[in-house]
Amino acid sequence: MLKIAQTGEAPDYRFSLANERTFLAWIRTALGFLAAGVGLDQLAPDLATPHIRAAISLLLCLFAAMLAVCGYIRWLRNEKAMRLRQDLPYTRSLQMISLMVALIAVAVMLLVTCAL
Repeated sequence: MLKIAQTGEAPDYRFSLANERTFLAWIRTALGFLAAGVGLDQLAPDLATPHIRAAISLLLCLFAAMLAVCGYIRWLRNEKAMRLRQDLPYTRSLQMISLMVALIAVAVMLLVTCAL
């Protein structure tokens, strides 16, 4: 396995720190979705049937795990590109995240509407 610190040359520390802050933002977002999954399961027992609530909670937690992994992969690819003085790679994960957030928002709105 190739260690990132041994790849190319060290970029300006400001760029590495910015890349790290972006990674931490991905982790914060993942933690938010994880909290939403746990909160939905534990704090909203009347929102939907137990099976539907558990399924949505599990999907939120799974999405949180995917975000954490995608954030790490993005950090690694960006760090490698900076060290090799290449263009930063394009990522399609931002489209996936936007779509998932929209779908989750619609699902929660439907559940709240049905619970009224």
